[in-house]
Amino acid sequence: MAIGRQEAVFELVRGLSKAEKRNFKLFAARSEAHRESKFIALFDALDTLDEYDEAKVLKKTGIRKEQLPNMKSYLYRQILVSVRLLNVQHIGVMEVRQMIDFARILYDKNMFRQALQMLDRAKRLALELQNFTLALEIVEFEKRVESLHMNRSATGRAASLSEQAETLAKRIANINGLSNLSVQLYSLNLQLGYVRSEKDRKLVTDFFKTRLDAYDDRGMSFHERLYLYQARMGYSYIRYDFAVCYRYALRLVGLFDERPDLISVYYDHYVRAVSRLLDVLFMTRRHDQMVWGIEKLERELPKIRPMTDHLIIISNLCLLQAKINVHFLEGSFAEGVQLAAQVDDFLNEYGRNVDEHYRMLLSYKIACLYFGNGEYKKCINYLHTIISIPNPQFRRDLQVFARILHLIASYEAGDDYSLEYQIKSVYAFVVKTNDMHAVQHEIITFLKRIPHTYASDFKGELTRLYEHLKPFESHPYERRPFFYLDIISWLESKIQDIPIAEIIRQKYGRRM
Repeated sequence: MAIGRQEAVFELVRGLSKAEKRNFKLFAARSEAHRESKFIALFDALDTLDEYDEAKVLKKTGIRKEQLPNMKSYLYRQILVSVRLLNVQHIGVMEVRQMIDFARILYDKNMFRQALQMLDRAKRLALELQNFTLALEIVEFEKRVESLHMNRSATGRAASLSEQAETLAKRIANINGLSNLSVQLYSLNLQLGYVRSEKDRKLVTDFFKTRLDAYDDRGMSFHERLYLYQARMGYSYIRYDFAVCYRYALRLVGLFDERPDLISVYYDHYVRAVSRLLDVLFMTRRHDQMVWGIEKLERELPKIRPMTDHLIIISNLCLLQAKINVHFLEGSFAEGVQLAAQVDDFLNEYGRNVDEHYRMLLSYKIACLYFGNGEYKKCINYLHTIISIPNPQFRRDLQVFARILHLIASYEAGDDYSLEYQIKSVYAFVVKTNDMHAVQHEIITFLKRIPHTYASDFKGELTRLYEHLKPFESHPYERRPFFYLDIISWLESKIQDIPIAEIIRQKYGRRM
């Protein structure tokens, strides 16, 4: 057993809820495993550790080193079995799989009629859950059973099963095609952010538009529309087409409004749909709708059962980002920085299970809050967590703007003794990542000039930069940096000697 797998059982034990741990102890007590005290001792020992330590495990349990791998493997499996038994009545897909297993037992016992009855129940539930892959598996099993004792009166059922199989296969093919497009767009967004040029736009359009246009949502099932709207939403988002993205985000959330019973089944899709909707509302500065959307999600979450670790993680990611974005719209940075403690607590508890992309995004947003509140040292600390990541090809856009904000924050904090070296380093990084566009070039040029600028000329330099950057706010590609850093509001605050929070309130207050 590999070291990683050995530690997997530790992660599993530590990830169990109190109810799951209690259920495992009851499950173990009913099995022969309980007779072996070392088995339970291993569970208890792992449950008391904060970090995996094999020496402590061996000492606490009395298990010999050569026995430990097999004991861990067995414990791992038994925990999964006990959790499955606990959740099978609450998670529909698990219940369907259990009924398929029961049907197989009845089939092997030559009890074909009972097997078919069990499969029919399983199929109805699978179709209610919109799980067509499981439904097709059941239909294929039904055909297998029917073929063993088919008579003349059963020919109509055979035709019906064949028709069901063809319909399900078509739906599954649609879902596979659309889910492939959706995940490809998500991957591209992680790598590039938004399209950066006409070349990028053409590449994205040429590859995805024809494929997406091949699908029409008329007559589609819930599951098919879910992936179609996801793909459409991702396609428009990466192309800056926020009006279309908003439309499909609404449709996606609307699917769950039509079928609230499926929120628990597809909770991950539901939360991500709400997250994208809130993100687009932020991009289009619709403050009131954002606040309403956050409140709606917070009302819905307690109704979703079971409350899994995955649901806790993705809902926290969605809500924390959305709440931070609301403070950006309001210019309420002093109140917003209080969310830093919540973000830190969340990452301390669940950070191991949070994608690097989301950790970077949360760190960047908290850094921006501290920047807006004039706490430049704290801003720099959060930016360091992004800059220190040794993979510049991952979210290159975010890494570029983290470095640019770091430069500006260093200047504002008075740490300009190494500014020239930092500028050269950032310039080289931006060129290396092929992300040197007009806005980045103007900002870096401005920062290069600052150390050689007299105090009396400083506002003139700020004004020059403002006049150069202002036209780019509406440029189809050059406006991208303003989604990451509201440099225009910062310049206006410096020129007018007004806090950036006040500038933002003056700009957008009428829209809230």
